[in-house]
Amino acid sequence: MKQIARITILYSLFAAIATIANLGTQVIVIWIYQGPFAVEISILIGTLTGLPIKYVLEKRHIFEFKSDNLMHDSKLFLLYSFMGVFTTALFWIVEYGFHWAFGTDFMRYLGGAIGLTLGYIIKYRLDKRFVFVNRSQDTVEYS
Repeated sequence: MKQIARITILYSLFAAIATIANLGTQVIVIWIYQGPFAVEISILIGTLTGLPIKYVLEKRHIFEFKSDNLMHDSKLFLLYSFMGVFTTALFWIVEYGFHWAFGTDFMRYLGGAIGLTLGYIIKYRLDKRFVFVNRSQDTVEYS
C-alpha cells in the first residue's frame, strides 16, 4: 500500500510540474505572439515543452526504468510519445472546447488543466501496460 501511495503522490507531482510547464509555456507564447493561430500554436508548443519533462520524471521515478542505451531510450521516447497521441488529443479538445465555449484565457487554461488531468490518468495506464514493460521488479502494480 505504501508503494501505491508513493507512486500516486509522485505521479501527481510530476503531472503538476508538466502541467505548469505546459500552461506556463502557453502563457509566454500568447504574450509574445497574438497573431493568427496563436492559441493553437501556444497549445502545440506547450505540449512539446511538457512532454520530455514528464517522460524523464516518470521513466526514472515512477516506472524505475533504465534504458539500455541512447538508441533504446530514443525508441522508448517515441513509443511514449505515440501512446500520448490520443491523450494529447483529449487534452487539446477539452482546452480548445473551453476556449471556444467561454472565450477567456482563464477558462481555456482551466480546460487545459482538466484535459491534461484526464489525459494523464489514461496515459499512466497505457505507459504501464505498453511502454515501460521491463521495469524493475520493485515497482508495484497499480490498477
